[in-house]
Amino acid sequence: MLTNRPIKSLLVSTLFPSSERPVHGIFVETRLRELLKSGAVHAEVIAPVPWFPFPNRVFGEYAQFARTPRTEVRNGITVHHPRYFLPPRVGMNMAPYTLARCILPVAKSLLATGFDFDLIDAHYYYPDGVAAGIVAKALGKPFVVTARGTDLNLIPKYSYPRRLILDTAKAAHASIGVCSALMDQLAELGADPRKLHVFRNGVDLQRFVPEPRAEARRRLEIRPDARVLLSIGHLIERKGHHIAIEALVLMPPDHHLYIIGSGPQQNHLQTLITRLGLTERVHLTGIISNIELKWWYSAADALVLCSSREGWANVLLESMACGTPVVATDIWGTPEVVSTPDSGRLMRERTPQSLAESVADLFSDYPDRAGVRKHAEDFSWNATSLAQIGLFDRVRNA
Repeated sequence: MLTNRPIKSLLVSTLFPSSERPVHGIFVETRLRELLKSGAVHAEVIAPVPWFPFPNRVFGEYAQFARTPRTEVRNGITVHHPRYFLPPRVGMNMAPYTLARCILPVAKSLLATGFDFDLIDAHYYYPDGVAAGIVAKALGKPFVVTARGTDLNLIPKYSYPRRLILDTAKAAHASIGVCSALMDQLAELGADPRKLHVFRNGVDLQRFVPEPRAEARRRLEIRPDARVLLSIGHLIERKGHHIAIEALVLMPPDHHLYIIGSGPQQNHLQTLITRLGLTERVHLTGIISNIELKWWYSAADALVLCSSREGWANVLLESMACGTPVVATDIWGTPEVVSTPDSGRLMRERTPQSLAESVADLFSDYPDRAGVRKHAEDFSWNATSLAQIGLFDRVRNA
C-alpha cells in the first residue's frame, strides 16, 4: 500500500538528455516524465557527462560534453551534469569508479540541502548501475537498476564487467528490464530471479498521434505518390541504416528512404548512397526533434528498423501510435512489440534481401491505420508508472 508521503527518487544515468544533446537517451527522460505525472514521486537527476576541455564545435560530439551546463532544468526536472574521467583503453573497466566518484559529491550535496531521497533509480546496468551501487552503499541508500539493451546483451561478454554486473544485481533491491528477454538474460547470467521485474516502455499517446498523410507530406515536402520508408536512430553500424539503403536497390523505383539521425557513419552512408546510385531516393535529414517526429511517422508508409541489438525500441511504438506499421529485425524485445499483423512484420534475417521481402509482404496486405494505432494503445505508460510506484514504495519501506 502506497504511503501518503511522496517517494523521493534520485535518477542516475549517463543516458539522459541535455540542452546540448536533447535527444540523447530521450527514453529515460520520457519514463521519468510519465512517472512524475502521477504526483506520487518527486525526483532529481544526476546525469554525468565525460570530461572534455574544449567547447569549440570543431571537436564535434566531444565539444558537446564541454558545453553541457553543470545544472539545468528540463520539463520541470532539475538535472545535474557532473564530469567523469573516461580514460582511453581502460575506460570500460574504470568507468564505474570514475562515475561513482563524480556522482557521490552531488548526491551528498542534495542530501545536505534537503532532498533526502528514498532510493537511487539507476538506468543502464554498466557502468551506470554499478556506479549507482557504489554510491548507494556509501550513503546507506537502497537502489534499483533498469537494464535497457546492450548493457546486458553485449557488455557481459567481457568477464570483468560481467562480474561487476552480477555483484550489482545481488546488491540491488530490484532489477528492471524494459523487455522480458533482458531479464531472462540476467537470470541466465546468475541473478536471483525473485528480484527481476519487467516494466516495458510505453508510448506517449498524446504526443504521437496520426496526422493526415497528405498534410504531413506537404509539410515535409515529400512526394505525394512515393512509397516512403523511414529509418530513425544514431548513425552507427548496429542501427542498420546501411541495410535499409542496400535493400532499396531491390525495391521498385517509387520507394524512397528517409534516414533521421546523426552520427559517425554519416559519411560512410552518404558514400554508399552515391555508389548505389540512390541519391534521388535516399534522404539524410539529420536530427529531428522528438516533438516533430509525429509528422515524419505520419508521412511514412512504414518504419524500418534493422538493428542488430535492441532492448525495447521506442521508435516502433511511436510509429504505430501515428498509424504507421513497422518492419524490424527479430531480436530481443522487438517481438513483444511487433506481435500482430496490424503492427507490421519481423524480418527473417538481418539482410537487405529479407528487408525488401518483408516490406513487399507488408505492402501486399497493408493494415488499416486505425488498427495500427489501436495496437499501440495497448502500450500506454500508465501500467508501467503504477508498477514503478509500487516497487519504489516497497523498496523504501524494506
